Amino acid sequence: MKRRFPLILLLLLACGAIQAQKEYSLASPDGKLTAQVTVGEELTWSLSHDGTPLIEPSPVSLTLHDGEQLGPDARLRRVRKQRADETITSPFWISSQVRDQYNELLLTFRGDWGITFRLYDDGLAYRFHTSRKGTLTIASEEATFRFTGDRPAWVPYVKGGLGGDQLQSSFENTYLHTPISKINREKLIFLPVLADATADKRVLITEADLESYPGMYLTPDEKLPHTLKGLFAPVPAAVEQGGHNMLQMRVTEREDFIAQTEGSRSFPWRVCVVAANDAALAASDMVYRLASPSRLADNSWIKPGKVAWDWWNNWNIYGVDFEAGINNDTYKYYIDFASEHGVEYVILDEGWAVNLQADLMQVIPEIDIPELVAYGRERGVGIILWAGYHAFNRDMEEVCRHYAAMGVKGFKVDFMDRDDQEMVDFIYRASETAARYKMLLDFHGVFKPTGLSRTWPNVLNFEGVHGLEQLKWSSESVDMVTYDVTVPFIRMVAGPMDYTQGAMRNASRGNYRPVNSEPMSQGTRCRQLALYVVFNSPINMLCDSPTAYMREPESLAFIASIPTVWDETLPLDGKVGEHVTIARRSGDDWYVGGITGWDSREVTVDLSFLPAGAYEMTLFRDGVNAHRKGSDYRREIRKVTSADRLNLHLAPGGGFAIHLKRSL
Repeated sequence: MKRRFPLILLLLLACGAIQAQKEYSLASPDGKLTAQVTVGEELTWSLSHDGTPLIEPSPVSLTLHDGEQLGPDARLRRVRKQRADETITSPFWISSQVRDQYNELLLTFRGDWGITFRLYDDGLAYRFHTSRKGTLTIASEEATFRFTGDRPAWVPYVKGGLGGDQLQSSFENTYLHTPISKINREKLIFLPVLADATADKRVLITEADLESYPGMYLTPDEKLPHTLKGLFAPVPAAVEQGGHNMLQMRVTEREDFIAQTEGSRSFPWRVCVVAANDAALAASDMVYRLASPSRLADNSWIKPGKVAWDWWNNWNIYGVDFEAGINNDTYKYYIDFASEHGVEYVILDEGWAVNLQADLMQVIPEIDIPELVAYGRERGVGIILWAGYHAFNRDMEEVCRHYAAMGVKGFKVDFMDRDDQEMVDFIYRASETAARYKMLLDFHGVFKPTGLSRTWPNVLNFEGVHGLEQLKWSSESVDMVTYDVTVPFIRMVAGPMDYTQGAMRNASRGNYRPVNSEPMSQGTRCRQLALYVVFNSPINMLCDSPTAYMREPESLAFIASIPTVWDETLPLDGKVGEHVTIARRSGDDWYVGGITGWDSREVTVDLSFLPAGAYEMTLFRDGVNAHRKGSDYRREIRKVTSADRLNLHLAPGGGFAIHLKRSL
């Protein structure tokens, strides 16, 4: 016998289903950005700007290893809204103070979990949080970003990968500008990613406060059109020593979950930075704002600065009476150079420790580190040591204790080449351990930053960038000039970049070729000078050899005197993939840097940002023949005021650099 339900009962059931779906809205402090959060059969979010949709409803969830899902059919317990407007002190950043103003929506659900949405004037962020006892095993996370159409995006694909594994790579590649529908589904995309949300607004996707959790990759969603979805590396189940000089731990087997973590915690922020003006992206501090506050009670010992670097120039000094190479005589020469020109550090890159041993206590006979530290101390120059990942990780405490007691100032740690939970945990453990011994860190061969330099301010720089080292071996088809005018709007949004600029051999278009022992840059000399202003890099390499710099005293004087952290940053102009101009202030001095792509360009620099009064301007501009000879430049010194406008011609691949010093 069939049971028939009265029509009124069916209507009531339907109404109950409709009522079970709830919507909550949140606006940015200026009211222009609006987020809609829907709680029902799915937990979704969407984003609009002045009523124009940017991101359509996008489902999110966490799936636990036992099959429980946090997100679908959630049962709401509490809704809370709050607002904040605070100032963050940021001594090693692009500005000395950061305003942290946002509106927040906190949804708490039955089952001891919740989700928080924040809206800033320049973007949205959300994160899950749980409050459970014991540990949680996360099987997967659903993070989706559904655009309103087939929008073009700037995509950095994973390149190579250890043994063909895309989850083990150096996070270095140029950008492919392509519609979402044309993205290669066989290749993973590493963050950040920039896409057009509308004809005049862009959305950058990245993450912040990544701790005890794997980093996020993106790939096209197979079910939702015009959608990018997150993908996460599973936890390693087995690793073996290998890779470059046996300094890496290669994953050979993985678990069927992405994280095993504390049951009571906040998860990483998923971040969308919104920009109607490309230039604003180049000075974004949203990731910094979202990071956990500093865990250091005292950071007075942290000294950012410039580093005389050996590896890029292949230890090629000349005109000396000793054989250059990895030996004390060569490094004393680097130290003397650094001391004479006010460069704060010298690095001993790979080669000072015995090769293939992955043991930082085994130093080659040609190097006496205590002697070099003492020699540098007498001349006001600190020593930084390069360290491969496995060599540093296997005995981290003793390595830091030993070399800190010796007087070494920090480490450049290289070849992590993963961002699974195990590697993220290493990054935090290394930061904390180095801080206890008052040592600086520069993470090379690593994933993009996610705000760690706020949480552990002794971490001054990160690679995860297709830097100048690539031009030691890359073919002529690699377009570094276009990359340079793209990366400030994408990768640099995540944080500082160990790009390692400063080449004195500068190739105009058609003249570049890879030469490992005597490398060159693509573009002009003034471009290289400008990169010290344009790129955010609190500990910044001088990539070329001391001999090469001393033959270029004007360029050296500019590079050696430029600050590496700033009191104020102003993005003056820019367009992704074409050009960028940035002004930065340190004390009363201002610096302005601008670069262009392969198209020559006429630019006007409006100096109205200057306070009242006269300034002495030192200007480096492309020479008349810079399009033929990349090292051709002109240097001018004259007085200017805020009423001045500078009309400058940039050669193909060119740039300009300015120092403005207040006149007495």
